Amino acid sequence: MDFNKMSHYKVVVTDDAKADLDEFVSYILLVKKNEQAADSLLDDFLDAVGELEGVAGSLKLDDEDLAALGYHRIHLKKHRYYLLYRIEDQTAIVDNMFHDLQDYKNHMI
Repeated sequence: MDFNKMSHYKVVVTDDAKADLDEFVSYILLVKKNEQAADSLLDDFLDAVGELEGVAGSLKLDDEDLAALGYHRIHLKKHRYYLLYRIEDQTAIVDNMFHDLQDYKNHMI
């Protein structure tokens, strides 16, 4: 049994998740006027997406309603954001990105 193959996921970022990222980055650039922070958030997002390739199946969501819908969550390491994703076969599908202070549950259900 090849465990490396079993733990490798293809990661797909949906248009909704890309729009969420764009909204956060645009806010940091246009309102906060901080290009370095916007670049850092983008890098952190890309790192989280890359990490999902190896760990997508092992991350759980502590919210029973969203977990019942098949959602998982990965937190960005350097920022207060996270990605909600679901798994189909060996593909992790990132549906949305949220800030820690957002009410993700009502948005997703």
